[in-house]
Amino acid sequence: MKLDIEGLSLLGKTVIVVEDDPTLQTLLVDILIELGATCDAFDNSEDALIHLMGLKSDCSLIVVDHGVPGSIKGMEFISMAHERWPGLPAILTSGYQLDASQVTPPVTYLFKPWSIDELAQAIGQALHPSDVHSTLQPFDQQGL
Repeated sequence: MKLDIEGLSLLGKTVIVVEDDPTLQTLLVDILIELGATCDAFDNSEDALIHLMGLKSDCSLIVVDHGVPGSIKGMEFISMAHERWPGLPAILTSGYQLDASQVTPPVTYLFKPWSIDELAQAIGQALHPSDVHSTLQPFDQQGL
């Protein structure tokens, strides 16, 4: 797979992916690597949080499935990360309907199943919220 998404480069960026579905995790990591990122992938939030807290370099983006197994769900993981790094860009994914109060800004929400274009839009929106005129529907219009 060779991706060339105009204006979107993750060269030199570190991305943490938290996704328990092995196929989706592999797909996410492959796409992010194709865009130039270095990725660290986990199937639960607890391991990802331990890793994030121990990173010696900056993390540029976190992509987290809300429904991962364990005691820390996706949005809770993002909230914990934001306590230490308030400006850390974050994308929350889920195939289940979430109450709008569960997704707190500045989190970009990406409903499953997503396309590569939707993922690219979400990445752009998360990394450059004021520069991107997203065609993703606002959270409350996705029927959630």
